Amino acid sequence: MIFSFTAFSCPLILCSLGALFSEYAGCLALFLDGIVSFSAFLHFAFTFYTGSPVLGFILACTTSVVLTFCFSCIVERFGANRFIAAIAMNLLFGSLCSCLSSVFFHTRGVLAAEFYHFSMGTTRLTTVLATSLLAACAVLFLRYSRRGLYLRITGSDAEVLLAKGVNPGNLRTLSWCLAGFYGSVAGCFLGMRLSSFVPNISSGRGWLALAAVFLGRKKPVRIILCVLIFCFADFFAANIQNYIQGVPNSLLISLPYLVSLLMILIR
Repeated sequence: MIFSFTAFSCPLILCSLGALFSEYAGCLALFLDGIVSFSAFLHFAFTFYTGSPVLGFILACTTSVVLTFCFSCIVERFGANRFIAAIAMNLLFGSLCSCLSSVFFHTRGVLAAEFYHFSMGTTRLTTVLATSLLAACAVLFLRYSRRGLYLRITGSDAEVLLAKGVNPGNLRTLSWCLAGFYGSVAGCFLGMRLSSFVPNISSGRGWLALAAVFLGRKKPVRIILCVLIFCFADFFAANIQNYIQGVPNSLLISLPYLVSLLMILIR
């Protein structure tokens, strides 16, 4: 039960760590929700065309990061508002899922096939191990590396970086690429967990990740604690009907967001 819950929490933990990079850089990755769904779709599509889930995973993450990098460079080049640009990216990633699914698979609905089936036990173990590794890498990078130190002060003291000859724009782009990578890994794991691609598979995890970063005050341990609380509400909502009948579906779907709202109000 505990292991299942841990695996259930991993995608949101990854999204929250991705959001943390961008929050430190002062350019919150509001596109996370879209990129999670987009990467899940890409994983299905690349697995279909290559026949290899591992290669599909690599290509999906690479494609998502490259697109994020390109958009970030365009924003920096023209001095666009990153808040608006991130929202536009979120809408674009979400719409690309529907458009590409219609073009290549002739449906905008659920995508499932024999080749895209994963063992639940293996998927959970892979998800937990990969998330643990990536979480450790994120903490070590932010706390002990010079580039991580620069990233942590980009949003608050960009003038210091300029005085040292460091370009804050490059760090903002780096933060978005890291956010895109962590979000894309989360999306691939969600697709593997369901052994299918479901429209809007992210189910608001990108927005919950942003809330976790806000509530955790940019501290990784506090952020993960907030994520576990959100996921407990989600896990509870997903399993409560096995024990209590007649609970409205609308209430169960909204429970994680109600919990996050309550935590923000009492913060």
